[in-house]
Amino acid sequence: MDRIELIDLIKSIIDAEGTDQEIEQKIYKLKQNILDPQVTNYIFYDDLTPEQIVDKALKYNSIHL
Repeated sequence: MDRIELIDLIKSIIDAEGTDQEIEQKIYKLKQNILDPQVTNYIFYDDLTPEQIVDKALKYNSIHL
């Protein structure tokens, strides 16, 4: 997914568009496309815009041991 698609997906999650099951599917899709394990926390607990959430999540680099 590109940045615009991710922003649109996050907007639909924030706006609670759809049934609970549809929202869960959107969250699953988001997690499949973003490596940052905290992405849902950014949506539900941080006061960030969808654009800020995507930018922050895309900057995530996992640490390989």
